[in-house]
Amino acid sequence: QVQLVESGGGLVQAGASLRLSCVASGRTFSNYKMGWFRQAPGKEREFVAVIDWSGSSTYYADSVKGRFTITRENAKDTVYLQMSSLKHEDTAVYYCAASTIGFYSGRQNPQAYVYWGQGTQVTVSS
Repeated sequence: QVQLVESGGGLVQAGASLRLSCVASGRTFSNYKMGWFRQAPGKEREFVAVIDWSGSSTYYADSVKGRFTITRENAKDTVYLQMSSLKHEDTAVYYCAASTIGFYSGRQNPQAYVYWGQGTQVTVSS
């Protein structure tokens, strides 16, 4: 079992930056591909970013490319999502998730991620 805990969300104005963190425990963190997803009220959960087990490969949704950066520090069992130039449409609950399926450069299917955090709210005023 893998346990994930997100933090760092909050209420910010458009154009601001936030860094989300996700701390993992339970199993060897470096064995897992890690993803960030988000879900706005009344909408489906959507893929945001993914990073492979080593941190050497990443992939982003078109809507966040150039603004968001996913990184990981395996020694700290932590994944980060640095968000810049935030827009109102970024408002959502953000979740980190873990998968044992190998990395690929493309939109991630949430069904392939079996371990999820509780989510952290990001609200961007407009």
